[in-house]
Amino acid sequence: MKIPRALTIAGSDSCAGAGIQADMKTFSALGVYATCAVTALTSQNTLGVDAIVEMDADFVSSQIHSVVCDIGVDAVKTGMLCNRAIISRVCSDMERLGIKNLVVDPVMISSSGHRLLGEDALETLVFRLLPMALVVTPNLCEAEALTGMRVVCVEDMRRAAVRLKQLGCGYVVIKGGHLPGAPVDLLYDGSKFFEFAALRHETSNTHGTGCTFASAIAAFFARGKTVEEAVRGAKTYVGAAIAGGLALGRGAGPVHHFHEFYRFE
Repeated sequence: MKIPRALTIAGSDSCAGAGIQADMKTFSALGVYATCAVTALTSQNTLGVDAIVEMDADFVSSQIHSVVCDIGVDAVKTGMLCNRAIISRVCSDMERLGIKNLVVDPVMISSSGHRLLGEDALETLVFRLLPMALVVTPNLCEAEALTGMRVVCVEDMRRAAVRLKQLGCGYVVIKGGHLPGAPVDLLYDGSKFFEFAALRHETSNTHGTGCTFASAIAAFFARGKTVEEAVRGAKTYVGAAIAGGLALGRGAGPVHHFHEFYRFE
């Protein structure tokens, strides 16, 4: 029996709600073997990020090759890539290893406002990594940074998706959770738009939603799903994880990645 495998290339979250911990929980919850390449260590909790130690780009690359050349991989998800050197090495590795199912979550700023991507790295992200992505999953703020345009409504999301698609990525998913009303995510394939709506859950326990969504898409790719099936499945999974969010800490608690397996009463 073939075991689906997914690799996350991202930063570590010491409170385990986001980053590689969220990604690996998501892979596991969705029946995919989880591997990782750590780009940074962060000291953080539900209140915010306190400190960051970035990994050397050569060491990030070594982790990627150690995993892919032995265990193998069916899908890759990138998150916090920190700087231009790491992004460049990841791009080279993806090309050399022939990675096709690449999901890019263009992490730039934490939900608490801490910068997670060097300002000089944006151009490398836009013009080297995005064209390699099968799917890119920016939130509204990230879509604005990537396109240079304001994104404050669904029509803006459509225009931003078209501009991002022109950069060369396969598909664009813009997450609309920060808009008022029901959260709507927009998928654009280059010719058609698909909207995925869900109920809004009144909760502050939403730490890790972006990481979880992108890694869920990668997990579904590893299981052989189409892009539309993967995005729809990820939307459903994240919605349930938010609904079961965990009231931990004094700030934004994490979503419940294993909501299908157990609940806290």
